[in-house]
Amino acid sequence: MTPDERQRLTEIIEKLRIRHIGRHIFLCADQTNPKCAPKEAGLESWEFLKKRLEELGLTGTEPCVYRTKANCLRVCEQGPIAVVYPEGVWYHSVTPEVLERIIREHLIEGRVVREFELAQR
Repeated sequence: MTPDERQRLTEIIEKLRIRHIGRHIFLCADQTNPKCAPKEAGLESWEFLKKRLEELGLTGTEPCVYRTKANCLRVCEQGPIAVVYPEGVWYHSVTPEVLERIIREHLIEGRVVREFELAQR
């Protein structure tokens, strides 16, 4: 890697605040071949997640909450599916209403939303 390439990566890492991530939520949305939920449902949840994390200032805090849209999390039932790290908690039926609870209870308060918990590592 050249010094210019290394500098560019360093700038990207700082811009994305990668060193400050406290929790990371992956959401199954915008699938190529939707199986767990209609594509529209996943996209609605994704748009809600992006908007709420920004509204609540969780993307700019330290530690911050990071989000990633996943094409498929391979559960393929009772979706949309989400997983929150570092705890490794998987959730089913992740509608905007359920996401609100996950955001408030898990991402902010650190409590797993047992009602929608699918699995935990």
